[in-house]
Formats: sequence, structure tokens, C-alpha cells
Amino acid sequence: MGTYDPTPYQIDLDAWPAITVPPPGPVSRDLHGRCCRYFKGLSGQVKLFPVAFAEGKGCTLTDVDGNRYIDFSSGIYVTTLGHCHPRVAEAVQQYAGTLMNCHDFTTRVKTDLVEAMARLLPGDLVGYQFYDCGTAAVEAGLRVCRAATGRHEFISCFYDFHGKTYGAVSLAEMRSSVYGPTRAPGFHMVPRPDPYRPLWTHPDGSIDTDRYIAFYEDYFERATAHQVAAFVLEPIQGWGGSIIPPDDFFPKLRSFCDRHGILLMADEVLTGMGRTGRILCTEHWNVLPDVVTLGKGFGNGFPVTAVAVRAPYVECFESISASSSYGGNPMACAAALACFEVIEAEGLLEHATHLETLFRARMAAWKKQFRIVGDVRCKGCLMGVELVRDRTTKEPFAEAGKQVYQRAFAKGLAWIPAGHILRMSPPIVMPDEVAHRAMDLIEEAIGETEAELLR
Repeated sequence: MGTYDPTPYQIDLDAWPAITVPPPGPVSRDLHGRCCRYFKGLSGQVKLFPVAFAEGKGCTLTDVDGNRYIDFSSGIYVTTLGHCHPRVAEAVQQYAGTLMNCHDFTTRVKTDLVEAMARLLPGDLVGYQFYDCGTAAVEAGLRVCRAATGRHEFISCFYDFHGKTYGAVSLAEMRSSVYGPTRAPGFHMVPRPDPYRPLWTHPDGSIDTDRYIAFYEDYFERATAHQVAAFVLEPIQGWGGSIIPPDDFFPKLRSFCDRHGILLMADEVLTGMGRTGRILCTEHWNVLPDVVTLGKGFGNGFPVTAVAVRAPYVECFESISASSSYGGNPMACAAALACFEVIEAEGLLEHATHLETLFRARMAAWKKQFRIVGDVRCKGCLMGVELVRDRTTKEPFAEAGKQVYQRAFAKGLAWIPAGHILRMSPPIVMPDEVAHRAMDLIEEAIGETEAELLR
């Protein structure tokens, strides 16, 4: 394992960030307006701050008007190694000039990738298939679970997010009823532990995870047909607000699944590949899922995702028509292999853990300093700040979330909103000085917003 060297990722903090034209500038507005005549369905973060980007390098972004930003989003958890990492870019360029696609035929780079995964993924996660988006990987994971168990039902959690096709949407909160019910039959949803907003607590006020497991036991007996193939969940909720479960939750969930012959499927599309200081987030709790999905940081921006399964279920891939047209193409495999190599060579798991200490200290100070900061949470380089109108009632403060997001963006921080919850996912290659500057911008935005809204 290598040692982290910040030199390649350093930036001149006198020049970054730099806002020369109030964003969104005229070129951004023109491009965005022209594009939106035809392109619809934009994300909330774009609607709140419609800049057009031109370039990204390392931990920075530049928009078409020349404004320069620190990237605290990683393209929504994607460019975990920073933008255009030279080793990843070179790997993709090599195969873009030699062999772009050959369906699912074997290539040397695919062989190298699966051997690297067998070495670096925990336990006996030794069976793999590749796809081009996280949703496709989730759908394939569901089919593997059905094939492995002969069952057809699934349990998932409120406010988790797993993708936008029918099976993946059926695992998630129903957000729209425009076309009627959006969840397929046999998909069940249950609450998961949120330490800041617990449903069940001990007498001392701490969260009671045993009550959640007891609820699952009762739900399994009363509401399912006893045909549950898998319990599917994100180790840490992303869209739901960077919700980190108590440390005892995953071990207890693993035991619950084992008691009922249910597979545990971890959607690590967002949390995997070093984001939390481990290759898989579930390693923090010494829990090995039966099925894992990887994506986002798996290719550092190149569209490649994976399903990994434990040894007893490897042959299930043979029965589900697992291959896809784009999954595992040489460019994709080269990008993913380069990501594993960079994480190892540059000691980035250790650096992500180091950054967690830095971020925790800064956010703990915010909780003391600002009345609207109700809760802060952090695991590696995955953080969340929950803004509330009142700390006693914990009433969500959506207007504060919107204003803090926009104010910090206008100061030169590209990041992620989620209503009243601020989400942060900086590249795990970020030097300490850059991390502190980014946190300064957020701190300024929170202070200004609190002064404006609570005056």
C-alpha cells in the first residue's frame, strides 16, 4: 500500500476558488437556455444553480465563464479520485485507440480487473459481472438474488435510493404517482435507523437498534409471503441525507437475514471504492454482504458498474442472462482497474480516513456555533449537515438548505443540496489545505444564512 502524496493535487489557494463573473454568468445562461429547449428532467442541484462547466482537474472545476470552483461533490460521488486523474485518463485513452468494445468476449484488461477485484474485495466476493450504470447493476443483483433463493420478494428501506428503472424504483420511496403506483408487487419497505431522528430509543434517549430488528421480524411474519429473496439497502443513505446507521445495526441485520435464509444485498454504488475509507463501506462493521453493487467511483467518471457475489452464488450469473452490450468493454475495464491501482498506490483509503478526522472537527464546531445546525455526520469523505429551525423540535429548515447551497456555490464551491440537508462528497485525493478552504466557504454560507433568516 502506497503513501498519500498531496503534491499532484495541490492548488494555489490565492487563485482557487475565483469568481470573476457572478454565476451563472452570461455564457452559462446562454448555453443552459439553449440546451433546456430540448433537454428536460434536470436534477435539483442544476435547477438551483444552472452553471455550465467547461473543465475539471483534480479537486477543481471551471465554468464556461471562467469562474473557478473547488469541487466538493465529485460529480455526485463519482469522481472519487478527482477529475481527469492522469492514470485513469491514460487507461481509457489506450483502449479508445485500440479496442472499444467486443461485447462480453474476454480481454486481457478484463482479466486483470477481475483478478484485482478478487484480491481487494473482502471475503469470498469472487463472482462478477459488469454494467454501464448503477441501475443496471441493481437490477442484475435482484435477478441474482431471485436465482439464488428461488424467492421473489424483497425488503428495502424508506429514503434509500437504488436507481430509476422499474425494479430499482420498486426498492425505493414512491416519489411520484403520475402513472399510478410505482412499486412492483412483492417489494416491501421498512424504516432504517436514523440516530438523529430515531423511531425507537432506550430510556437514555439513545437509538434502540434491537427494536428495528424486532420490527423486521414481525413484518416478515405478518406482511410477507415468506418468499423474501433479499434485504437490499445502502450502507449509508445518499439521497436520504447521508444517514449513517449505528455501528451495531449491520451485524444485527446480517443475523436477521441469516435466520430467515434471506440474502443481504448492499448497494455500494455510492459508498464503495474508498469513499468512506474502505473499498466497501460494510467493512467498517465487519459484515460481508452476499451481493454487492459497485458504481460511480468504480470508474471515476467512466460509465462502468459491477455486481459482485459471494462464492456460493457465482453460478447464478449463468441463469439470469447476465451479460450486457456495454458492460465490461475494454475502456470500462481499464478505467476500473486504474481506479483500484490508484487507490492502492497512493494510500487513499488511509487518506480518506484522515480527512474524516479533519471534517468531523470542523463540523462539530459548526454545531456549537450555529443554531440552525441540528446534526452533522461523517464517514470518510461522505458527510451531511442537517439544518433545522429549532434544535428541540428538529423541524427541517429547507429554505436554509437552499440558501446555504446557493451562497457557497456563489463563493466557488460546487456541491450537493438535499432539501434541508447539505451533502458533501469531496474527492478522496483532496489535500488538507483545500479541504479546510472548502469548509471555510460552507461555514461562511451557514453564518450568512442564519443571520438572514433568524434576524
